[in-house]
Amino acid sequence: KSSADLRIRKTQHSTLSRKFVEVMSEYNATQSDYRERCKGRIQRQLEITGRNTTNEELESMLESDNPAIFTSGIVMDSNITQQAMNEIETRHTEIIKLENSIRELHDMFMDMAMLVESQGELVNNIEQNVCNTQDYVEQARDNYKAAISMQKGGRRTLSSWRFPSLCPSILSLSLSLSLSLS
Repeated sequence: KSSADLRIRKTQHSTLSRKFVEVMSEYNATQSDYRERCKGRIQRQLEITGRNTTNEELESMLESDNPAIFTSGIVMDSNITQQAMNEIETRHTEIIKLENSIRELHDMFMDMAMLVESQGELVNNIEQNVCNTQDYVEQARDNYKAAISMQKGGRRTLSSWRFPSLCPSILSLSLSLSLSLS
């Protein structure tokens, strides 16, 4: 029992040691990442105030325990700092306006897409009706041409018939129809 208990404890110890190393490595990576982000932020702040530094100079500033190193050049020229701050605020306001414009444009495109989608069937119906109308117009044109040619041919035949001999036969036909219907 004690050798099994000892093996379990050794296994737990090695597992916990490995987990501890992993957690410490992750902590170290997170801390390094945070340091790099802070370093970048300080670098940008120094650039905004007009004080350009190299990575080596920034590293030496970070390594020293004197915080006055960061503020020595910054506080000297408050007018330049204030002007830079005003420019940053102006840019920020312009960026917000641009974001709002982009948002409005996006909303407009979404509305347009919904309109196109909802009106698509209506447009398809209109297109179909236009095609049908075109077919009807072509058919009517053909029928009109045929009617004109029939009318010209019909006038010639009516004039060649003997109209007086046709009248009694039409009269007798209409009389017989009216008697049969009543």
